[in-house]
Amino acid sequence: MNIKQLAAEKAVDWVEDGMMVGLGTGSTAVYAIRKLGERVQQGLHIKAVATSVESEKLAKEMSIPIIPFAEVGQIDLTIDGADEVDPDLNLIKGGGGALLREKIVAARSRQVMIVAGDNKVVKRLGAFPLPVEVVTFAHEWTIEKLASMGCTPVLRKTESGEVFITDNGNYTVDCHFKEILNPARMHRQLNDIPGVVDNGLFIGMATTAVIAYNSGTIEILRAGK
Repeated sequence: MNIKQLAAEKAVDWVEDGMMVGLGTGSTAVYAIRKLGERVQQGLHIKAVATSVESEKLAKEMSIPIIPFAEVGQIDLTIDGADEVDPDLNLIKGGGGALLREKIVAARSRQVMIVAGDNKVVKRLGAFPLPVEVVTFAHEWTIEKLASMGCTPVLRKTESGEVFITDNGNYTVDCHFKEILNPARMHRQLNDIPGVVDNGLFIGMATTAVIAYNSGTIEILRAGK
């Protein structure tokens, strides 16, 4: 079992009968969804919402009941991965291309549990390119403005060379900053740019992080501690 799977399956232990669960997106979240599906098939009763078309498809295959967002009051627990986690549990997310939906679901959640291997834990955010979701209209201008923020912006493309399109019909620009000294300020500055829908900085949203190590040990990090 790899460390991503170890962390993801451990997080599923926190899911209780009757919960409304948010399902993340990406390679680590896949392990959580599969494990959660196993528990549902063994008799666990939950309802869920997904942060991407891909995650929703997998959840349905695993017999996890997916309900419309309009019927959701509050999400009890969202389990998701991250590309970077700092000591304050601020995150960079969006490597899987679903940062906007992930942020909307996280904002509706009482608890946001991040699952990751220890290689995702950093002292300072920014080594991982920061994903920024932008509208397609005049995206060249938006990218130009992003560059003025001190990064090298790269329009994300698929393996076949086509421009990557999010589930929302937008583009993703991966911004290479190397380090982000003030994540909260950077978050505000990026979202003030016309054409930017949202960015992959998740500030003060994660309540817990389940970190797995190659040794097989698990560390639980909690916000504010």
